[in-house]
Amino acid sequence: MLPPISYLRRDDTHRLIPSRNADESVLNRLTTDQAELADLFELEGATNERLQGETGLLPGIGVRELVFGLTYAHIVNAAFTHASPLGNRFNGPDRGAWYAAFSLKTAAVEVAFHKSQELREINWPDAETFQYADFLADFRGDFHDVREHDQFKEVLDPESYVASQELARGLLNAGSAGIVYPSVRDKNGTCIACFRPALVNNVRKDSEVMITFANAFAPPTIEGLK
Repeated sequence: MLPPISYLRRDDTHRLIPSRNADESVLNRLTTDQAELADLFELEGATNERLQGETGLLPGIGVRELVFGLTYAHIVNAAFTHASPLGNRFNGPDRGAWYAAFSLKTAAVEVAFHKSQELREINWPDAETFQYADFLADFRGDFHDVREHDQFKEVLDPESYVASQELARGLLNAGSAGIVYPSVRDKNGTCIACFRPALVNNVRKDSEVMITFANAFAPPTIEGLK
């Protein structure tokens, strides 16, 4: 059983990515020698999943699905080609998705939760500050929607992605554009997982957000919310 479909018309959704990844490539900062730079780009191309995807070398997403010639196309493509080894809530390890929130606060709370989990896994004892760039995007289209539908509450399990990834596989195979769902980490927040790069519209960079932890087990301090 698939969730119902809702027509989504939503501007200014928020996706936070590390600020260091917001530029096209950090390699340009390493050398001004063009021969050395060419060698560095060749090495990057052999190991960078986004570049591999853009040349049709990834099994989970075809080059025809990616976007080219658009502002921040590399940011969009990276979301779909740099999948977590274990996947995320609505994607497996071989294909990513564009996750965003309807509010900047929700995006920050979601990111802060996952960063805190990473710090706790290694029992990090020191203070850390992480800087993120807020990328806005607009959406128009029919998306599957699990808001206010209790029969799909298992896909919002805060401890497991098993049910949600199973649903996502079925949706992807059925040609779904993506899924709208309640934020698991921010009460009353709303998130979207878009499955199709071409539907991530009008991407632009907005403000910066800083998330600071006194240690791995301290609550985060979030700066930059509007």
